[in-house]
Amino acid sequence: MTESPAPPPPPTSSTATKIPQEIISGEGMALIDAAFASAAQSLRNPSCIQSKTPKPTATVSSPDIEDSGRVDWDSSPLKKRNIGPDSLLHRFRQKRSLFVTDITATDWCEKETEFSLLFGGPKMTKAIKEGSARHLELEKELIINEKVPVKSDEEVWALNFLNFIVGANQLMSKGRTRELKVVGFVEGIWMTGKIDEIRVLLTGSERYATLVETKTREQRKLPGEPQRRNGRLQMMCYKYLWDSLVDDKFPLEFFFDFFSLKPNYMLSSEIIENMAKSGIASEVRIALKKKKVH
Repeated sequence: MTESPAPPPPPTSSTATKIPQEIISGEGMALIDAAFASAAQSLRNPSCIQSKTPKPTATVSSPDIEDSGRVDWDSSPLKKRNIGPDSLLHRFRQKRSLFVTDITATDWCEKETEFSLLFGGPKMTKAIKEGSARHLELEKELIINEKVPVKSDEEVWALNFLNFIVGANQLMSKGRTRELKVVGFVEGIWMTGKIDEIRVLLTGSERYATLVETKTREQRKLPGEPQRRNGRLQMMCYKYLWDSLVDDKFPLEFFFDFFSLKPNYMLSSEIIENMAKSGIASEVRIALKKKKVH
């Protein structure tokens, strides 16, 4: 009679699998609890899925802060993405661009993003205020903001492109710029974002653009892997938009059509004067080579 082999010893603390933990804030838990309550109600009353939701009071991200695949511009025709009327994209971004922060917020928690769109985002906290103040402090180191009145969507976008040209000129002449707003056409969807900082690195006779994202922390410790992954996704989106602009792949006709803009709109005298003071040329080409992401 042979003896059965002894069971393997239990894993020690050194061999046991370590599961990363992420501490969720009180506001995040409140949104998750609301999501569970909504899901339970949906099971009891399926008709509520078809019910109309109230008009949102706030969005998950602001237009000032902003993947996805890439369009083959040479072989594929440019087409708008067919968005269903009941989708969140159609209801909240129908005539507005998708923000990069919409992508990262959905990656972080889809249900939290949905509830932020439907019922308003989290309240302004001390940590959010301190983060905004830090971003403003960094921006003022390189940029002087000047208020210019606008009367139409055409003038809003005119200022956006003016600021981009001024920032691009600063990047070429000074080697760095901050708070640069970018826009691009991604898989049939217009997307915008604002890059915290761009620096130019010299390698021999070539110049490369390095994108920098500033993150503030409430706790004095490094972020967990979920937050680092979310930050990498944000930078991937920014790089895609930046590469599209550098490659001069901007579908201008689709841009005017989507945002219902008039190409021959006469800008106000304030904006024209601001352009003249900026001293920019009518056309600017950025001769920066793309750098691969490792």
